[in-house]
This record gives sequence, structure tokens and C-alpha cells, in this order.
Amino acid sequence: MKYPVIYLMIPALLILLSPEIKSQVRVDVKGKVNSEADNRANRATDRAIDAGFDKLEEGIKGVFKKKDKSATGKKTDAKKTDAVDSDAEDTSEGISASEKKAGENKTVRSADPVLSWSKYDFVPGDKVIFEDNLTGERNGEFPSRWDLEEGTIECASLDGENVIMFRQYGSAIIPYMKNPESDYLPDIFTIEFDAFIPHDHIEVLFYDARNQSSPHNSNEKLYVTGERMELGSAESNLPGNANLEKSWMHVSIAHTSGKMKAYINETRLINIPNLGFNPTGITIRALHAGDESHYYIRNIRIAEGGVSYYDRYLQDGKIIANGIRFDVNKATLKPESMGIINEIAALMKQHPEIKFSIEGHTDSDGDDTFNQTLSEQRAATVKAALTKMGIASERLSSKGWGESKPVDSNGTPEGKANNRRVEFVKI
Repeated sequence: MKYPVIYLMIPALLILLSPEIKSQVRVDVKGKVNSEADNRANRATDRAIDAGFDKLEEGIKGVFKKKDKSATGKKTDAKKTDAVDSDAEDTSEGISASEKKAGENKTVRSADPVLSWSKYDFVPGDKVIFEDNLTGERNGEFPSRWDLEEGTIECASLDGENVIMFRQYGSAIIPYMKNPESDYLPDIFTIEFDAFIPHDHIEVLFYDARNQSSPHNSNEKLYVTGERMELGSAESNLPGNANLEKSWMHVSIAHTSGKMKAYINETRLINIPNLGFNPTGITIRALHAGDESHYYIRNIRIAEGGVSYYDRYLQDGKIIANGIRFDVNKATLKPESMGIINEIAALMKQHPEIKFSIEGHTDSDGDDTFNQTLSEQRAATVKAALTKMGIASERLSSKGWGESKPVDSNGTPEGKANNRRVEFVKI
């Protein structure tokens, strides 16, 4: 289509040429124009052809590129698949190797160690030398079985129970004993009391601060808080960061020929192999007490004892335990009783030939018939506790004697405490 256009332009160019130009130019204008027209037409044709070939080439390249890309993609996917398969194989091999190694370790390594730890081994002394459960005390009076070392201390009632209340800074008391200037603590003794500590601590001094000289020893004073105990360089917290402030806790202390242990409830927190001095008495102090910060104690007991249960069994044919405690007028065991019951269970497991008759006794307070029934129920409760701990029931029997077999006078708190007991009698 370009040729007709070019040939139409030739006459126009000839008309435009002036005579002057015609006279000066000696070339064949017509031939020149025709030649130029041919050249331009050829160039235009070449460009058109080039353009067509370019498009065709691009199209062809595009087709081949798509094919190459598809093929390349397939190859890449194949490589990826191979890589994944390879990884999967490696992972599988890794797991197998790991499992194999673990299996080998199991054969080489022993099982994790099993901890066996007795955190509560307190056993009260078997002969009570001081007892105060505050029976018959008048509210607002100084406790009759104690002497004042410092401060202000009075009897009070807390939630219906008689308590000793410390209500002034530094208040301290000592048990009222005969010949308090002398050493009234035996070589083997236990101390127990319930404490209500609002904050800070109660101190237990192992000498009579009113009548005896201080031993000037770092271990002379036990600090008891709601969460820990401290005696000289020994200290320990309750498990789980427990804090018993503003609640009742049971404090137990055991001294055996220079060794001392101390407990809060059923956990031993102090264990000293050599106390470093001889305890001669006891003082209980509430250093931080005040009119708006009262400290309380109750159920205080000091007892002598220390002969092993097995030795008592061999020597006397029975074991007397007045440290097994029950709720008042009930057969419900108190938690602090478990130390003794644990010891009896351990003894029976070590000596399977032993069989016991568990026999309950009461003091003379209350009705005879009630005391008889109560003693029977308490003996049965102890038997049930031992059975739950794995002692065969056929190795145990139970009975109660009420108040009919006292071992001490019922005229003193200490005598009554000794009469309230559980005996394990050889069968």
C-alpha cells in the first residue's frame, strides 16, 4: 500500500521544482526522484518487515520462554521435591537416631533418684514436767502458772479459747517452776506450744531470763516467725513460701543431749547437731507486742523423754505415748500427733513380728461413762491411722480404759497430761 502513495508524490515534486533549479541541476531529476522513492519505499518495507519479524520473534521467544519456564519450574519443583524428600529422610533418620540414642541412654542411665525424706520426726517426751492449757484462768488476770520477766501479759479469750496475751513491747514470761535458779531442763526434753504471730517474731530463750544467767551463746535464742525459724546460723523457711502470720501454728522443739530440732506444724525447720551449750530453762518473749499488736500463745507443754520406742518395747513390753493429741472431748487426731504415729508405723514395718493392742486412757475430768467411750473411740482412731499407713489390721487391736488406770495424780495439770495417753501394749 505504500507504493501508490510514493508514486503520487513524484508529480508534486516535479511541479515544485523551479526553472532555475532545473537549469542549474544537470542530473536526471526524474530518475533521482524515482530512485529516492524506491529507496524510501524499500526502507519502509524493510522497517515494516523488521517490525513484523520483531513481533514474530518476540512471539516465538515468548512461546519458548513459557515452555522453558514451565520446564524449568518442573525441574525446580522436582529439585524441591527431592530436597523435601531428602529432608524428610534426614529428619526421619534424625528421629530414629535420637530415639535410638535415647534408648541407649535408658539402658546406660539409671532412673531418676527417688527422694526419701522425713520432714517431721518430732516425738514428744513421755513424762510431762510442765503443762498449761489455761483451764480455769480468769480473763484479764496474769496467767497463774507463769512468772513475769518483763512487760505486760494477761489472760484473754480469743475465739472462745483461753490464751496468754502479750500486749507491751518486749513482754516476756517464764514457766513457774520449783527452784527456778537451777537447771530444770533434762538432757532430753521437748517443748511445745501454739502461737499466734501477727508480724515479726516470737523468741524462745533456752534459759530463765529472770532467774538464770545468759549463756552468751549465739544459739541461746530461737526466732519463730509466721514463715521461718532461725537459731544462730541455722535458718529455714516453710515450704512453698508459706506465711502463717495472723493464724495459729504449732511450735515444737526437741533437744537430745546437745542436738536440737525445731518445727512449725509438721515441718522441721531447724536441725543443729551441736547446740554448743546446755539449755537450763525457758523464756518466751514477744519483742514487738503492743496495744494494737497482740501476740498469743496457748497449750504449752515441757516434757522429758528420749528412750527409743523399740527399747521401751523390749524393756517394758509397751510404749506409752502421751503426745498423741485429740480435739477436746473428741476422737479427732491433731496434726502434731503424726510424729509418734509415724514412728510406731516405722517400728512395726521394721519388725513384722510385733503386734500391738492400742489402748486409750483419759484423765478424771468429766463423766466416767463419757470418758470410757471417748477412750475407746480414740484408740480406734489410732488403729485406723496405722492401718492406712500399711500396717495389717490383724496385727492391731484397740480398747479403752477411760480414767480407770491413772499413772499420775489428777490433782495437777502435769499429772492430768500424763494420764491422758495412748499405750501400745505387746500382744
